[in-house]
Amino acid sequence: MSLAYNQAIDAWREEEIPVGAVIAIGGEVVAAAHNRVEGGKDPTAHAEMIALTQAAARVGDWRLEGATVFVTKEPCPMCSGALLMARVKRVCYAVSDPKMGCLGGATNLNDLPEVNHHFEIAAGGVLENECRELLQAFFRLRRTDETPPPRA
Repeated sequence: MSLAYNQAIDAWREEEIPVGAVIAIGGEVVAAAHNRVEGGKDPTAHAEMIALTQAAARVGDWRLEGATVFVTKEPCPMCSGALLMARVKRVCYAVSDPKMGCLGGATNLNDLPEVNHHFEIAAGGVLENECRELLQAFFRLRRTDETPPPRA
């Protein structure tokens, strides 16, 4: 999780929402990424999505069986779906997201009985406070830096 946290710091430096993701298979890191939505003007450029693409390229298969994904914030619907599609073994996230999280926060895609793959979920604990503080500080600063639009 510390590598994912470092990725989140890199995201902040690029003025992105500070979320980082790392994928390991057999104890070896095969991907590490952070959000690039703003820089790439791409709504799909979440840390998890970029890391999944990197990992698939590295192992030469879209099926990432045996992979563990470490992410600093609970994955959204898009990322949760992609993690299911990639057939990862385990997802560990630091901070729950009660509004958009789809692995236990707002809902849990992994619990759908019709889904043909399920993975283990480990939520909270490892670097949870640090990741939460990072996200909260980012949004707190973003709110104070925003200038209100001019009035007509």
